[in-house]
Amino acid sequence: MNWFTRLFKKTPPPTSSAPTNIAAKNANIPVEIPGVTPPMSRLKQSLPPAELKQFVPLRNLDDAHLAALPRQTLRYAKHSVIFTFDQRTDSVFYLVRGRLNMQPDSDSSYEIVANTPRAHLPLNSATRCGATATALDDVLILEVSIELNRLWSDHCRESTSCVELVDIELPESLNGHQFFISFAQAYRENQLRLPSLPDVALKLKEAMRKEIGIADAVEIIQLDPPIVAKLIQVANSALYSTGNSIHNCHDAVSRIGLNATRNLVLGISLKQLFHCKDPALMKAMQALWRSSLYVSSLSFVLAQACSRINPEDALLAGLVADIGAIPLLHFAEHFPDASPSLEELQASLTYLRAPVGTLVLHTLGFSETLTGIPPLAENWLYDSGSELTLSDIVMLAKLHSYFGSGKSRDLPYICSIPAYAKLSEGKLNPDFSLSVLQKAQARVQAAMQLLS
Repeated sequence: MNWFTRLFKKTPPPTSSAPTNIAAKNANIPVEIPGVTPPMSRLKQSLPPAELKQFVPLRNLDDAHLAALPRQTLRYAKHSVIFTFDQRTDSVFYLVRGRLNMQPDSDSSYEIVANTPRAHLPLNSATRCGATATALDDVLILEVSIELNRLWSDHCRESTSCVELVDIELPESLNGHQFFISFAQAYRENQLRLPSLPDVALKLKEAMRKEIGIADAVEIIQLDPPIVAKLIQVANSALYSTGNSIHNCHDAVSRIGLNATRNLVLGISLKQLFHCKDPALMKAMQALWRSSLYVSSLSFVLAQACSRINPEDALLAGLVADIGAIPLLHFAEHFPDASPSLEELQASLTYLRAPVGTLVLHTLGFSETLTGIPPLAENWLYDSGSELTLSDIVMLAKLHSYFGSGKSRDLPYICSIPAYAKLSEGKLNPDFSLSVLQKAQARVQAAMQLLS
């Protein structure tokens, strides 16, 4: 049974309360929530498939499934309150017409305008509303069962666990380019030039699948003096230093820890993969490395600040999120006359990150958890479950890395994604994003220096 079929399979009723409840409405049971304005009208199945396909992830359903998907549109008058901050819900809401003011648990608010990229994303984050939504005009709201999010996440999990080489779907703007046609064919036929890790990193990764001690790990690491020097530097950095300097590999591994050492050795080794002979492509590769370092550093800091996830695991996960770009740049190096512009290469990453990144990490022998990071790193609507996971941390780090950039205009507000809703204990607050990075700026810089 595929994930679309499961959409219409009967499921137990949700136990949480909700601002609106499709099941209750279908039974003509009114649902009233304090502080929330009842809609002026409700229309079931009113939007045609063509209009529904502007919304994410509804656009991934075909016309037949969209037509059968239980949904309704709600009309509200100006000044109506659609839902309130931190309210539980069993529905996903989208803005179809008008404007909304979104007030999170913060001094600042933001505005959502219909028919803009951000209006095509859900207004609420999974089972919690990250802001109070107030109508600035007469508005039309699309309400869909939250089962859509659950099934989308099931679909994503199925995709990340599959390493079968299939056709890469590219947008029309790239699909007619011979370079991308050749790249997709090379991927499908497993002919891409894939990077390999240095011997020391491979030997340490394999050895740690067994029960080994610090002395065994040191014996392997000492085969690569540059890595030894970097580990000693890391052990004496602000992230690990206890005030006493150390000067040998054994003491460095003892201070950092065996598992953290493995992740750092892998991270240090990954830098060697970001290399091209062509000067222009090498600049792109260096920019990719710096970006990966930044996401890795943010992942480290966020894991340390707001989760029980091992920060060193988060550091490595953030570092491999965009590893799928390496074979793409290597492929471009062999097509100097037909290769696309750097802007086109960058644009293609949205579509290549998942399949190629997964293939690279699978080939390098990384764990299933890390192999699933590239497809999930920017899958903002993915919900891994009730607990914050490694993929959630990388996703939050990715979103933070775009703050202040031009790309941020088309991205969801952080309080509207499922990963952010899992930050409990008062952290469901946009000001948290700024404060945690300000307080941890020294840690970010130190983490970046670890792998620079």
